[in-house]
Amino acid sequence: MAESPTAAPVENFSASMTSGLTFELAGRPARYTVLYFYPKDNTPGCTTESIAFREAYPEFQALGAEIYGISRDSLRSHEGFKGKLGLPFELISDPDELVCQQFGVMKMKNMYGKQVRGVERSTFIIDARGRLVKEWRGVKVNDHVTEVLEFLKSQP
Repeated sequence: MAESPTAAPVENFSASMTSGLTFELAGRPARYTVLYFYPKDNTPGCTTESIAFREAYPEFQALGAEIYGISRDSLRSHEGFKGKLGLPFELISDPDELVCQQFGVMKMKNMYGKQVRGVERSTFIIDARGRLVKEWRGVKVNDHVTEVLEFLKSQP
């Protein structure tokens, strides 16, 4: 878990997301926007992480936070993943890796002894003024959602 720069501004971006909607960072009404980047729909770690965010969703809402999952998967894949898990939040599709590159989450990783380029599991919290207030990189799924909630609870 890395400390982020104090309230660094995040450049606006827009991207397609589930439910036929478009995500636009600028002007988000939520007190906090939680963006969690994950490698791939329907894989064990990503499923576990998404379920954990789903289970804690009412707590995030009570804290004024909206959650968005982001991966390189297609909208069609995202719609299936969201429906299968009953996710109450939207998933952002980033097939061209533009958002992934903006947040610096594309990394070389070892998979079955081979080097592959993929998304490093990461979470970012952006406040209502569009400033990055916290980031976690190289996330381990177990207890991560609890850490994110604890951080939000600690905010004034």
